[in-house]
Amino acid sequence: MCGIAGEVRFDDGPASAEAVAAMAEVQVPRGPDGSGLIARGRVAFGHRRLKIIDLSDRAEQPMADPALGLTVVFNGCIYNYKELKAELEQLGYVFFSNGDTEVVLKAWHAWGRDFPNRLHGMFAFAIHERESGRVVLGRDRFGIKPLYLSAGAKRLRFASSLPAILAAGGVDTGIDPVALHHYMSFHAVVPPPHTILKGVRKLPPATLRIYETDGHCADHVYWDLPFERRAEDVGLSDGEWADRLEAALRLAVSRRMVADVPVGVLLSGGVDSSLVVALLHTEGQKGLKTFSIGFEDAGGEEGNEFRYSDMVAAHYGTDHKQIFVPQDDLMEALPPTIAAMSEPMVSYDNVAFYLLSREVSRHVKVVQSGQGADEIFGGYHWYPPLANSNDVVGDYARVFFDRDHARMAQHLSADYVAEDYSRDFVAAHLGAPGAATPVDRALRLDSRIMLVDDPVKRVDNMTMAHGLEARVPFLDHELVELAASIPPEQKLRDEGKGILKDVARRLIPSEVIDRPKGYFPVPALKYLDGPYLDMVRDALTGSAARGRGLFRKDYLETLFADPKAHITPLRGSELWQVGLLELWLQSHGI
Repeated sequence: MCGIAGEVRFDDGPASAEAVAAMAEVQVPRGPDGSGLIARGRVAFGHRRLKIIDLSDRAEQPMADPALGLTVVFNGCIYNYKELKAELEQLGYVFFSNGDTEVVLKAWHAWGRDFPNRLHGMFAFAIHERESGRVVLGRDRFGIKPLYLSAGAKRLRFASSLPAILAAGGVDTGIDPVALHHYMSFHAVVPPPHTILKGVRKLPPATLRIYETDGHCADHVYWDLPFERRAEDVGLSDGEWADRLEAALRLAVSRRMVADVPVGVLLSGGVDSSLVVALLHTEGQKGLKTFSIGFEDAGGEEGNEFRYSDMVAAHYGTDHKQIFVPQDDLMEALPPTIAAMSEPMVSYDNVAFYLLSREVSRHVKVVQSGQGADEIFGGYHWYPPLANSNDVVGDYARVFFDRDHARMAQHLSADYVAEDYSRDFVAAHLGAPGAATPVDRALRLDSRIMLVDDPVKRVDNMTMAHGLEARVPFLDHELVELAASIPPEQKLRDEGKGILKDVARRLIPSEVIDRPKGYFPVPALKYLDGPYLDMVRDALTGSAARGRGLFRKDYLETLFADPKAHITPLRGSELWQVGLLELWLQSHGI
């Protein structure tokens, strides 16, 4: 896991090594173990390294293969790299390192644009072909690894984080009205190619983008995910579905133990992370390190779920560490948490993941996490109402959107209220072919869009802020393909994730399965009061915010008067949502 950066010129000018160095420097937390920069003519690549596989200098980046005429920078992990390496050796390729980066480089040479289909893993990369001059960018199927882009006059820059792009300068930092609409309506999910800034874009998941020397580019989408039933699966019993799912889960979890350093687990005490621990235990993992976090209670809401994580840790005999965060530490952690966000992310989980990752990184460099299970197996409360929907767009918007377009006009300044971008976007996705039922359509939208730019981005940003690599077995693409073929009623039963709970009942204590659904609770940010309210009010009433003029003054005054009275359908604070955006913009000097 690393941070990558680069500049490509589409004229006769040389790429700026200084700009690439500046982008790489911002990403030191992503890769604290080493650095490298190669600048040749119109192309410059930079890299920050976190040593996980092949700890030697043979695997340093940027990696060049003079014989093949290729240079690569790579961020991520290819779990089946050893199998691919053996296959490539059979084709005559000779390797000088023992890691996955060189496999990516040679796989492109051997198989061209189809090579990502062979990869099991999470990745973002850039490859330069010396002979053709082409530059190829790629991103994994679920966008687990980020890749931000900024186009200027005859040049392209890319990096693993948006703040890195800003560090190179020359970026239009105006607010993108489409992205702002998504942020305020689509629960802060800003789908690619947009970001909140006009001058920064992001490569969509499952996409290869090939740039020619004149700047023209073409995208190749190498993977899709149909949510339809397969003829060969008709008539499968609940037990047969559970058998298939358990086998796929075991494979997904075992794949993600590939590392030359120890691997731990982020254990919330919920079904998903507990199931990861159980599967690793049954696969024979000894001395497994697990970690959980909790906060002080606030607003009558409990701030930790230690009783469940402790139960699982004791059941499997893990080396478990509880991390309790008092209010003072939470307040102190908010500014660096916001600074670590590549984009403004409204979930309270961010600070929990930031603090958890800070502590965990002192013990291990790699963890597995349970993110993605709710989106893949129907764990959220908005799926059951869609089962018999005759208006999937309207029904989805009612349960998921933070505000509709009419209310948006009462909250945003007139300059930022134009078309109903979010509803139009959701309608297009929900109406596309390839999903059999309204629930399938919502699961497809959430797994391909919401998941990428909310939970997955959150985990990457907060763990990599401390040089910690997070792996998400529930997003193993073969597991997800199986899940997409499972009838939705198998997922919705048992108050959600029914089929996953069937597997869990074979492995983990029933008290963990039958508990109320939980999250990383951070009640102090939901029930804004005291210093948290002061911080948000100061940001939204200061000169920077007034000059920006995003929000109507009367709306802000209403929020300040009674923050607890304005909670979104997804139980989020409207004041925290608007305040977080302004805090993020100020954090990055925008």
